[in-house]
Amino acid sequence: QVQLEESGGGTAQAGDSLGLSCTASGRDAKYYAMGWFRQAPGKEREFVAGITFGGGVKRYADFVNGRFTITRDNAKNTIYLQMNDLKPEDTADYYCVADTKMTVTNNPPSWGQGTQVTVSS
Repeated sequence: QVQLEESGGGTAQAGDSLGLSCTASGRDAKYYAMGWFRQAPGKEREFVAGITFGGGVKRYADFVNGRFTITRDNAKNTIYLQMNDLKPEDTADYYCVADTKMTVTNNPPSWGQGTQVTVSS
């Protein structure tokens, strides 16, 4: 497994933008598919976005609807999530994940500690 450390997040108003980043460390970290899940208060954890280890394939949840962009810098073992046009329903704890599969699955083995995003209307 790899260790994941998130940064970014915070508070924003509806329509604003925020960025998250996540750096992986550990053996073969750059070969892991990585991505983001989120969990809103009182709701189940849900997939947000994923990217293959090479960065060539990206996948997004339907609710993203073109507002978020996931990117990857393998030289830094870091992924980024740029979130634009934020909505109050984007309020959640966001978790960085890493998976040994080609893409991020529904149950990735490695999770970060989470970073909070709060969007006010």
